[in-house]
Amino acid sequence: MIAVTRQLWVLLHRYVGLVLTAFLIVVGLTGSLLAFLPELNHIFTPQLFPPVQSGTPLKAAVLAERAQALVPNALINGVNLGTPGTAIINVIPGIDPSSGKLDSLVFNQLFLNPVTGNELGHRMVGGLPDGLDNLMPFIYELHDALALGETGAWILGIVAVIWTIDCFVSLYLTLPIRRRKALLPAAFLPFARGRSKPWWQRWRPAWVVRWKASSYKLNFDLHRAGGLWLWAALLVFAWSSVGFNMKSVYVPVTQWLFDYPNPQSIWGMPTLDKPLQHPAIGWQKAQEIAERLLTEQAQLHGFTVEQPVALYLNRALGFYVYWVRSSLDIQDKGGGTVIAIDANTGEFKGLHLPTGQYSGKTVSQWLFMLHMANVFGLPYRIFVCVLGLAIVMLSVTGIIIWLRKRNVRRILQPLG
Repeated sequence: MIAVTRQLWVLLHRYVGLVLTAFLIVVGLTGSLLAFLPELNHIFTPQLFPPVQSGTPLKAAVLAERAQALVPNALINGVNLGTPGTAIINVIPGIDPSSGKLDSLVFNQLFLNPVTGNELGHRMVGGLPDGLDNLMPFIYELHDALALGETGAWILGIVAVIWTIDCFVSLYLTLPIRRRKALLPAAFLPFARGRSKPWWQRWRPAWVVRWKASSYKLNFDLHRAGGLWLWAALLVFAWSSVGFNMKSVYVPVTQWLFDYPNPQSIWGMPTLDKPLQHPAIGWQKAQEIAERLLTEQAQLHGFTVEQPVALYLNRALGFYVYWVRSSLDIQDKGGGTVIAIDANTGEFKGLHLPTGQYSGKTVSQWLFMLHMANVFGLPYRIFVCVLGLAIVMLSVTGIIIWLRKRNVRRILQPLG
């Protein structure tokens, strides 16, 4: 019964691995590149991501109004100050009042100098790249959702769930087979115990790579030992991928284990019948209210605000979202402390703290920042880059093992 059960898990791991291979190769290669996204952005598009300029950055609201003056027929959705040296403005086409139709817009990101407010350039994010300007955004979308939008995110969500389960299956398959106790006379049992190796010693070969062995054994060892040494990291990336792309699975499991609110109910605001076009409160007034309310919340919850990160207008829900970096943030870059206010009344709508508010949020924040290589500085970013290549290696060695065993079965089949 034990052998049958183990063989079943072997088959499951083998064919699940074949199904996941193409997806894991894509996310592994793109993830290796994204570990150094800021540097690659600067290399490929230095005009959009220049060196940091000395001087006091303008407020996000001021930059939003500067952007609106540059593209009067567009709608400004937000200003991101999280990338040093540049301010990224998200824009969407506005509605032509004479025709009632959307205006044409050849870009959806506008870049401004955060100190002077001068335009640095613009680009269209989404779809296939047509040059270096939108190469890295395409790689990001390929990693995030196979560049297929919601459909791709759903596919990768399923892949992530299967990958998470397969992490435990693969770990089980490296464990030594439990030996059945031989039916020996009592007088011989002491000798049998002496010849039997402890369980951990029988597991030890699974952690070793025989570098001087045959090509097949070397390939097998790289697959098995590589997966073992990186097992914890692979599980973190697999499960955090579920958190990014399959919240219908991630949320219930996290709520079962920790104190974790439903993300859809954090702000407590229903989706509007029509997206908000022109809120009653403008950008500068919205930032003033958000800063005041955030100061009150910081005193109430015992944290300090360190620097602004972004200001967005969620038109679908009708509120402004103000992002800052605070003493509760754990990541190296950016910030995850967020306050929301009603875009028409300025009413406080909710507060998201990255750590300390809910245990499930704290765990999730660590998972997501580990996935995004946004903690522990350059050494961890290098590790994530190498891990992406290791995921590709594990996928390729798995295919080679399958091909080798399939060829052996084909040779032996006529003999059977």
